[in-house]
Amino acid sequence: MAFGFTNAQTKSDGGQTSKGKYLIEANTGFGAGVGSTSFGLTSVDGKTSYNIGAEAGYFVADDLAIKLGLGYGDDGSTSAFAYKLGAKYYVNHIIPVELSYNGASIKGMSENPSYLGIGAGYAIFLGKNVSIEPGLRYNNTLNKDFYKSSFQFNVGFALHF
Repeated sequence: MAFGFTNAQTKSDGGQTSKGKYLIEANTGFGAGVGSTSFGLTSVDGKTSYNIGAEAGYFVADDLAIKLGLGYGDDGSTSAFAYKLGAKYYVNHIIPVELSYNGASIKGMSENPSYLGIGAGYAIFLGKNVSIEPGLRYNNTLNKDFYKSSFQFNVGFALHF
């Protein structure tokens, strides 16, 4: 019954992933936070860390968006500014596949992390302007001497205009 309330509009009816549309996205990230543009709050042994961020995109073609993301995080002893540049393609209008470069500028670090990431998920459209997109992402480190590659599970919330 719940699937009856969800929809994925197609190109022919001016759907959410049509050329000329905009995308604003916020993600919650589970797993290693790497150049993170997601939202997160953790507390381990009395040490609290947080991260805030968002991503925006423009559909340059049907189902293909170019995206830019920004984020900021702090763990009490250091802070980081994160950035992300990528492309997101919706296979059959509902399976988002993303390829992106992401990194961070960490205060006090001589070598900052950078990653090439690929992710895929499933877009559940809740009406004309909102989607929930759970997915998996692999971030391959570009500076192996300092940082490790990692997997992430994300739950994204997107607004489509």
